[in-house]
Amino acid sequence: MHSSIGIVLLFIFSWTIQAAEVIKPKLMLANVYRQGGSSIALSRYWVSEKYDGVRAYWDGQRFISRQGHEYHAPSWFIADFPSFPLDGELWLGRGQFDRLSGIVRKLKPIDSEWRQVVYMVFDMPEQVGIFDQRLRAMRNLTGYPQWLRIAKQWRVENEAELINQLSSFVANNAEGLMLHDQHSLYSAKRSDDLIKLKPRFDQEARVLSYVEGKGKYLGMMGALWVEAIILDGDNKSNRHIFKIGSGFSDDERKNPPAIGSEITFHYSGLTSQGKPRFARFWRVRQ
Repeated sequence: MHSSIGIVLLFIFSWTIQAAEVIKPKLMLANVYRQGGSSIALSRYWVSEKYDGVRAYWDGQRFISRQGHEYHAPSWFIADFPSFPLDGELWLGRGQFDRLSGIVRKLKPIDSEWRQVVYMVFDMPEQVGIFDQRLRAMRNLTGYPQWLRIAKQWRVENEAELINQLSSFVANNAEGLMLHDQHSLYSAKRSDDLIKLKPRFDQEARVLSYVEGKGKYLGMMGALWVEAIILDGDNKSNRHIFKIGSGFSDDERKNPPAIGSEITFHYSGLTSQGKPRFARFWRVRQ
């Protein structure tokens, strides 16, 4: 009897630990910049590069993903990190997302791989004050390892200058730009306090089924039927089912993403029905 109770208590204890490990951090989330139709005052915003890395919340002891899972960094990497929270991105360099993802998701980190990784800090969640004050506090962070870096922030005068900078950054393989309202408090929600600007949009979708290929793709996957939740121009969520038939390599057509898995796709704006325009497969979401 006592052994049975012990087993039950052990199960409850283990379940509690597991539940605690997957608590998602409360992060500030970005809206999408609407070029030519945006009502924001650009004079209020700081601009920075949008890094093609993985969002990582430093809670003072470890890196936590948006989904609440730990990134297992080597002990030497985080040994001299601050004891207070930071919001940032683990980054390897422009166009290196896939390689970075493979590095930081390993349960047993490899030192030689992590020596190439940097942590780009762009906010301090628990620092009191508006973003202007938090930015000053970040710029005053000294004495930390060289792989802890503060994201560069600058100003623009108008939308033309912003779009020209976007084109320049993208031409050099950057993912895009971020805009952060100077007066914003750190709040765990999606709003215009934080805005992302990219030359193309990306979104996650769930794979529902396959369409058989034709012609040179006979015997392979020709397209995917997917389901995605898309934000319209009023930031309302709408569920859409549609096909994605481009962007795949021959190997991906021979071994398509599993039904039920999540993929990321690119698209260029929305149709009048709110569906993604020119949807193109990018990668399987890890």
